Formats: sequence, C-alpha cells, structure tokens
Amino acid sequence: MSTMKRNLKDQEHYLHSSWTIAKLITSFFLLVSISYLFYSLGFITHSHDCPPKKPYPLSTTTHVSNSTTAPPQPQHTAKPSEKTNISHIVFGIAASSRLWRQRKEYIKLWWRPNETRGIVWLDQEVKSEPGDETLLPTLRISSDVSKFKVKNPREELGVRISRIVSETVRLGMENVRWFVMGDDDTFFVTENLVKVLQKYDHKQFYYIGANSESHLQNIHFSYNMAYGGGGFAISYPLAVALERMQDQCLQRYPALFGSDDRIQACMAELGVPLTKEIGFHQFDVYGSVFGLLAAHPVIPLVSMHHLDVVEPIFPNVNRVEALQKLIGPMRLDSYGLMQQSICYDRARHWTVSVSWGYAVQIFRGIFLARDMEMPGRTFLNWIRRADYTGFPFNTRPFSRNACLKPFVFYLDNAIYDGVADETVSDYVRVQPNPDCRWKMPDPTQISMIRVYKKLDSHLWDKSPRRNCCRFRPTEEEGSMVIEVGECRKDEFAN
Repeated sequence: MSTMKRNLKDQEHYLHSSWTIAKLITSFFLLVSISYLFYSLGFITHSHDCPPKKPYPLSTTTHVSNSTTAPPQPQHTAKPSEKTNISHIVFGIAASSRLWRQRKEYIKLWWRPNETRGIVWLDQEVKSEPGDETLLPTLRISSDVSKFKVKNPREELGVRISRIVSETVRLGMENVRWFVMGDDDTFFVTENLVKVLQKYDHKQFYYIGANSESHLQNIHFSYNMAYGGGGFAISYPLAVALERMQDQCLQRYPALFGSDDRIQACMAELGVPLTKEIGFHQFDVYGSVFGLLAAHPVIPLVSMHHLDVVEPIFPNVNRVEALQKLIGPMRLDSYGLMQQSICYDRARHWTVSVSWGYAVQIFRGIFLARDMEMPGRTFLNWIRRADYTGFPFNTRPFSRNACLKPFVFYLDNAIYDGVADETVSDYVRVQPNPDCRWKMPDPTQISMIRVYKKLDSHLWDKSPRRNCCRFRPTEEEGSMVIEVGECRKDEFAN
C-alpha cells in the first residue's frame, strides 16, 4: 500500500514538473513572438528612413575619349507622367566628310533648330558655310579607332560609326530618353518618330528598328539586326549598358562588315532582341520607290534612307526638291503622311488608291483591296535583278499592258482649311499614259484630283486600320473630289 502511494506521489510530482516546463516553454515562445511582432512593425514603420542612393553626378565635359569606364549619368528632370517628346531624343548621325557638302542638304530638310538635339559625327573636319551652324546639328570628329582589330582595314569605318551611340552617351546630355542613329542621307519624319517611341517604356532596354527590303541582305547580316541607314532607336539605359561593354565587344568581331551588324552583335551579348518597327525604311532597292510609298503599310512613316541611290520620289525634280514637296503635308498631318486608302468608282469601273500627301492612282477595272495593298514592283532588288522572290514581303507586278498602267497624280499643294477643320490637297498628272483601246471610260479626262481629310491626332492610339475614302460630287469638269478619313460603321473598300 505504501508502495502504491509512493508511486502515485511520484507520478503527481512528474506531471506537475512537466506542466511547469510546458508553461515555461509556452511563455518563452509567446515572448519571442510578441517581440518579433513589435520588431516587424517597427521595421515596416521606419523602412522609408533608409537613405536613398546618391544619383550619379551630372557631367559638364564634352571630351570624347576611348575609355570604357561608365559615363556620367544625367539627372532626368522630366516628370514621370510626361509623354516622350522631341526634346527627349538625341540623334547620332553618321557622316562622311567626302560627301558632306551634298548630304547636309537632306538633314536641313528635317532638322528643327532649337527643337531637335543631336550630333553629326564625321571622320575629319569639313569646311563650314554661312548659315550652316543654325540649320544643322553640332559637328564633331569621331575618336580614333585604329586600336580595334579589323579583318579589312576599310572596316575601320564600320567600327567608327558603330561607336557613335557610345560617344554620344559620353557627352552627358540632360533629360535623354532615346538615342536615335541615322546616316547623313536619311530623312526623318520627327513627329512620327516621337509617336512610335511613345509606345515604349524608355526606362527599359529597347533596341528598335527595321530590316532591309532585301531578303539576301537580311540573310547575309541578320533578321535580328536594325539597319542603321534606315535608323534605329536605343533607350537610354540600354545605351549606357552598351557604352560600358562596347569596346571590348568590338574586339571579338573583327570580321564583321559595317556598323549596324557590330551593334547587333553587342546587343546579342547584352541579350536584347530587335523590336521591329517597319516605318524605318532602309530602302535597299534600286530605281523608283513609288510602289513602296504608294502602298505604305498601316504604320507611321518614320524614315527614308539611300536617298542618293533611289530615284527622286517626285518626277521632274532633283532629290532635295522632291523631299521638299513632302514638307507641306508633313507639317499639316504627319500621322497621315503616305497612308493608303482604297475606293471604287463603280459607275466608271475604276479603282482609286490614295497615298495621302504623296500621290493618287486611278486604275481601269476593279482590283481587290488585298492586291492593292501590296507594293507594285517599280523597283529592283539590291542585287539589281527583277526577282520578286528577293524581297521579304509580298509585291505585285507592275503590268506592261498599257490599259492596266495606273494614271498617277502627284501632290501639287496642300493647305489647311480652318473653317472646315480639314486639310485640302491637290494632285495633278505630270506624266502621260500610253493609249488604250479598251471601250470603257478613260481617266485621261481627269486632270486634277482634290482630297479632303480631317486631322486625326489619335490615329495611332487606336488599333491599326486603313482609312476609308469616298467620292464627293463635283460639277467641275476634269476633276475628281475624294474625302479620306476614319471608316464609318460597316464601311469597307468594296
């Protein structure tokens, strides 16, 4: 009996001790949890007190060096909500001293003094003429590139031009979002360039441009490469990253040809693909680019290159004069420039194609919109062959049948009618058409076409769609009147 009592007491003592230990452990964990809770609340409450990172100092130097050290970072003063505008873009233009005298005239056409910013990078000094300073970007001489390995000594030119973005970054300009590369024979439509770049976040890595019009060129170089003549855009942070590694990168590609393929090789090492915007036009073709422009894709016209290679875009004038004719409609409505509309005159059995600000075509017969939106082959391949398989896009043949040749009316003038709030552009025929024996109405009777078009500042904020065109009645003999604008409900080209 005494033994049983002793055992019960031992069990009671054991249970009491275990309960005491359990309470101690529970209290300990409760204390730790409460302490951690207060610590966490304190951390969250005071996390904003951590000192911010110091910004990079603003550079005041304009010295161009071959150093591979990181460039000074400009302080961005633009408001986060501010849309990209022309002041946020810096152009880096590759130029040749040998051709500068004639090619600078192209730059004067699109350059906007006191608005556009950029540098023309030359291989050596050129003679300045009176007035050039106010009509052109700042001129600079590229750094010496003789230290870079190249398979062909002539390829030092490609190395020099490929480093233009890096050399421009080192100038430390303020409030830069995009660096845009182009050649001295490139014509930019700056308002459309801005509109395209507004789609992208300039704080991210972006490499934006387009391919060549030559399939073989794209195969030889790369479909992942932006052609520098047509122009390409590099966002500010990507340009900084490129500058930091480019000189070492270039040493790994001594056998490459040109500058744009060297840029693409470095982009590949940075892991940044090409974002394609087909409004940048390299124009790797020969002959007339009329077919390409008259059936421009539904996208803003951003640039045109190889102006010394292709024929003038308007007949009976030189290349600079031809581009000057575009300035009027470009200033009135750059978003609508070259945009195609297709409509049909059923009574006379005609197909009409309007390339606003450029040309209007009348075709005998009814042609499907699917065919009309393909560029007519008025141009030859870059290898100078009439080979339609050499283009990386669909084309249609330019018929040799005299009756199937279009009647082309080129832009004569364009104005803005403030009362009606629309543009008025006139197009006239400056080249004769061969005789045709078809027994149908002859477009020869038309001598002038007038096109009315409403301005649409939100054209590229909506899903892409070709504008529609309609015929307006007219009693004026020898004329045709067309209205171009946003398609109405259930309206289409038929």
